[in-house]
Amino acid sequence: MSPADAPARPARRGSGLALLGSEVAVLFRRVRTIALLAALALIPVLLAVAVRVTTDGSEGGGDGPAFLGDITQNGLFVSLTALTVAIPLFLPLTVGVVAGDTVAGEASLGTLRYLLVTPVGRVRLVLVKYAGAALFCLVATLVVVVFGAIAGAALFPVGPVTLLSGQSIGVGDYVGRLLLMALYVTISLLGLSAIGLFASTLTSVPVGAMAATIVLSTVAQIVDALPQLDALDPWLFTHYWLGFADLMRDPVSWGNFADNALLQAGYVAVFGALALGRFTTKDVLS
Repeated sequence: MSPADAPARPARRGSGLALLGSEVAVLFRRVRTIALLAALALIPVLLAVAVRVTTDGSEGGGDGPAFLGDITQNGLFVSLTALTVAIPLFLPLTVGVVAGDTVAGEASLGTLRYLLVTPVGRVRLVLVKYAGAALFCLVATLVVVVFGAIAGAALFPVGPVTLLSGQSIGVGDYVGRLLLMALYVTISLLGLSAIGLFASTLTSVPVGAMAATIVLSTVAQIVDALPQLDALDPWLFTHYWLGFADLMRDPVSWGNFADNALLQAGYVAVFGALALGRFTTKDVLS
């Protein structure tokens, strides 16, 4: 991590809220974090611009996938399409960077010992670190959704949305569903954040923890795509990542939402406990 990514930390008190506020302030002031969010914002913008340029005002999406035609008819589909594009690679990449840096980044800078000198406690520090990573998941997802809506409204017509089940809903109803989809994707990334937090407690080299988290995300998706390993699918934290499409039906199908939340809670519990066990016995003086 460069010095520009590590602004000076304000004095911390023992209060959990004060510690969390300090953690969030430091996280979102980092140049790296801002750059990651800017890169995510570019995904829907570039997608919308590319569709606009290649369709050249035609009614359909040309020779491209069917969803490109949906975007030309209604700019509100840019957010949905951008989420679909971002969830397999770009969102896990940014979350892996942030989660992998939670503890290892402090250790590499030499600030971890300073934090533990204050009356914070190791358990509280780990919980705050995870809360910061989880908040980044929410912000990163909302960046994709919001910039997708802005780009879509700027470049294409906006009107009632046709759901996957065939019914049409108004713009207000669709915005509510879009926020639910953002919540779904945020929940989907919580298990990966817990894995990254655990990896971060194993090393004082942030790049190693980041790489391990991102690689595990990629491997899980590859395993999920192999029919020979179907028995493992329900246990993979990536299995329900694209299930937010069920929120585009009427009535809404909540099955994947509930299954995904339960699965991610299991990963958070297991890898959160591993991270706590590792960090509470970690020798930060070595």
